[in-house]
Amino acid sequence: MSGTLSNNIEKARTMRGYSQEQVARALGVSRPTYVNIETGRKEPTLSQAKALSSMLAIGLDDIIGTCDGNSIFSDIIASTEKYKQIILNALKHGAGSDGKITKTKLAKLVYLADFIWYYRHSSPMSGMTYRKLARGPVADVYFRALDELEEAGTVIREPKGNAIMYSLVEQEAPSSRLSEQEIDLIRRTGKAWKGKPTDEIVDFTHRQLPWQVCRDGEIIPYTLITQEKPENVYGTVEF
Repeated sequence: MSGTLSNNIEKARTMRGYSQEQVARALGVSRPTYVNIETGRKEPTLSQAKALSSMLAIGLDDIIGTCDGNSIFSDIIASTEKYKQIILNALKHGAGSDGKITKTKLAKLVYLADFIWYYRHSSPMSGMTYRKLARGPVADVYFRALDELEEAGTVIREPKGNAIMYSLVEQEAPSSRLSEQEIDLIRRTGKAWKGKPTDEIVDFTHRQLPWQVCRDGEIIPYTLITQEKPENVYGTVEF
């Protein structure tokens, strides 16, 4: 594997927030074996390349190379920035009257918007990898994205009892990377759950097939949501 292609894997892994150990475990190999793949000292098998492509959300050609040896590496930075805008717009439309929302509820709004979009359009809004956690599906990059938004002075984080609350610094949320249809879906999702307790939205996502059929910590395929009845996807979201 060329240095460029191995750099693609490393860049994608770090941008997605995975450790080498996590990726190695997902591939079913030892960490040293994965390190050899990431550094270009070992070629991945086709099945390993496909697994990397799915987990890191990059094209297969970016892992194994095109016929001319060039890479067509996707702009992961751009997709992460779009994901941050999804978070900010979900915060804007789903926060309470005080402009604040719990960290958990915000994660659920982002998940629902992403998976409702997939249900309606057969493609994800963000393309981020979601995983089954105790409080519901959460994108792997979610926590790091929030930290970066806080460091950039875009959101304010403050504790409230056992919860962590977030609010926007500015009233408007950036949306340059979102289509009007995406913004509308995020707005409708936020409006549907606005004012409702965090536990209610957590319980709703727990009743959905994607959370129920996956094991703890397992990646949740977007395609699972298509097997749900509409009322179990939309809840009270109106279209």
